[in-house]
Amino acid sequence: MTLNNFSAVNVFAKKLVNDEISIFQVIKGDKIKLFDEPTFIKLNDLAFHNGVIEVKVKSKVLPDAPDFARGFIGVAFRINENNSEFEAIYVRPSNAQSTNQLRRNHTTQYFSYPDYKFDRLREESPSVYESYAPIALDEWIDLKIEVQGLQAKLFVNQSLYPVLIINDLKHGNSIGSIGLWVEVGTEGYFTDLKIDFSQK
Repeated sequence: MTLNNFSAVNVFAKKLVNDEISIFQVIKGDKIKLFDEPTFIKLNDLAFHNGVIEVKVKSKVLPDAPDFARGFIGVAFRINENNSEFEAIYVRPSNAQSTNQLRRNHTTQYFSYPDYKFDRLREESPSVYESYAPIALDEWIDLKIEVQGLQAKLFVNQSLYPVLIINDLKHGNSIGSIGLWVEVGTEGYFTDLKIDFSQK
């Protein structure tokens, strides 16, 4: 898979080759100031409904990142054609290493663009759409997202059980593309993307 298979949406992206392994580097563009926005490289001509998305991710905090940067990195899915609606699950790797338990509990996050970003979900339904996972900055993390109907499950580093379960995907049974997503202050890396459409 090459960058020609993707469209860059509000990000800068390039392909790296490390020990013959293809890696995509993705950094959020400076023009997008809001959080939980369409900031990803998006697969072209893909209609994903139910199935499994797997990808290895690694994030670093950029030298000029704001203090609240956490290495935000993840996957957007069921992205509509004009990027105005999508679901997403991402991680905050630095939170997992905090000694503050409340911050640790904010390691994984679901949001639904545009109406249900992390701040609204956290205010209206505390602890329902985020959770802890044992991860860290600057290390490869295996993400697996199982999507079926209104439900999505996140597995981390080949965990036997999901670390986060969403039972009410806000856009319902929608269909759309998949994107490799980053947020402010993140130098994101993605490799080994796999998509399984076997679930119907």
